Amino acid sequence: MNSQFSPVIAGTMLWGSFGRKLNTHDMAHLIRHCVLNGIHTFDHADIYGGYTTEADFGTAWVASEIKRSDIQLISKCGINMICDARPFKTGHYDHSMDHIIRQCEASLTHLATDYLDLLLIHRPSPLMDPHVVAEAATKLKEQGKILAFGVSNFTPSQTDLLRQLIPVEYNQIEFSVTHHSPLTDGSLDHMMLHKIRPMAWGPMGTVFKHQDEQSRRVRKVTAELAKKYEVEEDTILLAWIHAHPSGIIPVVGTADELRISKLRQALEVRLELEEWFTLYQAGMGHPVP
Repeated sequence: MNSQFSPVIAGTMLWGSFGRKLNTHDMAHLIRHCVLNGIHTFDHADIYGGYTTEADFGTAWVASEIKRSDIQLISKCGINMICDARPFKTGHYDHSMDHIIRQCEASLTHLATDYLDLLLIHRPSPLMDPHVVAEAATKLKEQGKILAFGVSNFTPSQTDLLRQLIPVEYNQIEFSVTHHSPLTDGSLDHMMLHKIRPMAWGPMGTVFKHQDEQSRRVRKVTAELAKKYEVEEDTILLAWIHAHPSGIIPVVGTADELRISKLRQALEVRLELEEWFTLYQAGMGHPVP
């Protein structure tokens, strides 16, 4: 298992045409800014930006002049998304060997690298043949094109279908104080039991997006804790995630330099036990049983 991933991962989904539409100069600057602030792992997927963001990042990374050995690159495949580049009639999953290998090799080309530090199957398919997926991942590993293999958004039973055939080292799931079901649905328990490292996408949840009752409850608690610890509210949310014993690595999708420069502060915040549960209860909307 790669233990060199940064404790907060930079999610690139919104760097390209899905969000900020950064040009090469600005993206190269942002890559350098992340690395300077201790965030040296970058999370991608082939579909981001309608299959364009990886190539944009690869061009920017080359321009940044940062050594390949100083960063880690993660990518995901398995989704066929309807867009200009892929005018499918229906969006669907493709876990065939040809697709996995083809998309991984395309990611390598676009990212201007010889290998991925980690390849994830983006989402589980009801038609997934675990033997085919395992054979594809094994082949890519043997060829040195990926260093580690994992999944994303897989349930424990779906993960076990692959675990019987190939080591599954990571599972990137949605997890936050407002999406906390992995704490009780067996997901995190399963990962701890089988030494699968969790990554959390959407680690801020809906706290800064929605004005619903749940988000207001959480914001009230985070505001109080942020004042106590003299940090930003999003730092408190990351500290809450970091407190879990499974070693969850948050994938943060911001492209804001100021926020990026403060993300690692979450490692310095040690929430008290009651504070952790106060946030948890705010997310649940009721006391613990």
